[in-house]
Amino acid sequence: MSTATERLQLPLARPNILDLAPLYEVLRREAPIAPVTTPAGDPAWLVTSYEEVRLLLGDKRFGRSHPNPEQASRISTAAVQDGPTGTYETEEADHARMRRLLTPAFSAKRMRRLSDHMERLVEGYLDELTTSDDDVVDLHSGLAYPLPVAMICLLLGVPESDHELFARLSERMANLTIGAEAHAAREEFFRYMVGLVETKRNDLGEDVISDLVRAQSEDPSFDYEQMVRLCVGLLFAGHETTVNRIGLGTLFLLTERSRWEALVADPDGRVDAVVEEIMRLGAPGDLGLLRYAHEDVEISGVTIQRGDAVVLSVNSANRDTEVYSNAESFDPDRPERTHLGFGHGAHFCIGASLARTELRVVFAALAKRVPGLRLAKELGELEVRATLTGGVAELPVSWR
Repeated sequence: MSTATERLQLPLARPNILDLAPLYEVLRREAPIAPVTTPAGDPAWLVTSYEEVRLLLGDKRFGRSHPNPEQASRISTAAVQDGPTGTYETEEADHARMRRLLTPAFSAKRMRRLSDHMERLVEGYLDELTTSDDDVVDLHSGLAYPLPVAMICLLLGVPESDHELFARLSERMANLTIGAEAHAAREEFFRYMVGLVETKRNDLGEDVISDLVRAQSEDPSFDYEQMVRLCVGLLFAGHETTVNRIGLGTLFLLTERSRWEALVADPDGRVDAVVEEIMRLGAPGDLGLLRYAHEDVEISGVTIQRGDAVVLSVNSANRDTEVYSNAESFDPDRPERTHLGFGHGAHFCIGASLARTELRVVFAALAKRVPGLRLAKELGELEVRATLTGGVAELPVSWR
């Protein structure tokens, strides 16, 4: 059976955490929109080429909501991005309001103002790591995880004392192997956020959750449950993907010594290009962005019917040989500067400036402070997280 008609089972097994399944290259060439079965056992379309992924990301005929949610295909058994979200009739208006409310908080200008604070945090984490008596330290627990958590908590107004709680809930929500427990964690996270919202209501501050509480109290169309779930989503997404990209970026740099040495030689001059290449190649997870067709759509010789689930593989699109020379290679000096690591169109990641700033600060500081940095385990020995967003559960390194 040809790849054009065979219904493949997701996820496609990858050889290691940095490389994708070789079948993606075949799909991009022969069947850029292919029928698949999701890990939840439901039918969907998998989109793998840069052109089609970018096109559908910007196509308003596709959305995160579903015309009949109870009939929608599910992408996984996790409790994050597992199925439709939002209200079909009001999705566009709800999304526009969300962007209007959140854009000022996540603007590039504000992130630049926060960069000094980020730098102080990173220096503090590195001080602790470099003064450790251990020959091997875990860069994941010592830096990659705590920095994004601290920054999103600062922006949202989440107490530092709650970090461990929502970290555990986030891990369980995104877990692909625990079934109903993942959904129980999502509801627990929701209840936690309700408590935080109500605590803030009597003492509103200058933070994103306070802004959303104010907006919800002034706008009857801004549903309370919708507001709380938005806060949960921001807290989850605001740290999860950046944690993983710090880990994957470190692996890309350290698995081929010349890459790391080039950054060490000129950290300030090279860090921006390194970050963009990490964003191109380091998209975590093995699935993709989930969308549903809001009407019948003909594209690339395929009819996607209203209500069909579509999985947009940003990972595959960012390695498309029709767009990138030596597409599988990590090359910050490549001439092609665009990528879909932050999405495209109306749903372009609102936290892109935050993520970019965090990655720049982290990798510039690492190159300056620990130029002898090296992995203390082989790539295949690292523990990989069994979550929707993937990434490593550990990052053992040394420099002595």
